[in-house]
Amino acid sequence: MTDTDKNLEEAFAGESQANRRYMFFADKADKEGYPQIARLFRAAAEAETVHARNHFNAMDGVGSTKANLNAGVIGEHQEFTGMYPRFIEQAKVDRYQRAEVSFDWANKVEEIHHDFFQAALKALDSGETMQDEPYFVCQSCGNTVEGEAPDTCPICGAPKSAFKRVD
Repeated sequence: MTDTDKNLEEAFAGESQANRRYMFFADKADKEGYPQIARLFRAAAEAETVHARNHFNAMDGVGSTKANLNAGVIGEHQEFTGMYPRFIEQAKVDRYQRAEVSFDWANKVEEIHHDFFQAALKALDSGETMQDEPYFVCQSCGNTVEGEAPDTCPICGAPKSAFKRVD
């Protein structure tokens, strides 16, 4: 890996994080009654997305759907088997309960994503057409379900109304 490859990865990560950060800042500005500042944050977030996409494309980050599913399977597996368990244990040691809960929820959801990606990869490999139905994402913990939102989120206990439909 060249220094430029490393720089592209770092730039992609930074731009991606800036996008999310600015979107959260925009939400806060809206809640505090500053619509023009919220627009500014959303515009900057959109620009950061353009930068991230350009960097990712320069890295040849998007492959075939099969390659992308494989990348998803590998990435999610690493998160729920390696990264998050370590983070959860450290949060316990540090007695940082909010972080522990956040890591635990993410850990559980990453395993769900892994299973969805594996199932999609299996369907793709076998030529099977996947059923066309929406996903629902809990806006409290990120739990992702197919078809219909549950009455109560099994991960965080949020009500059905906390789930956002993704078509």
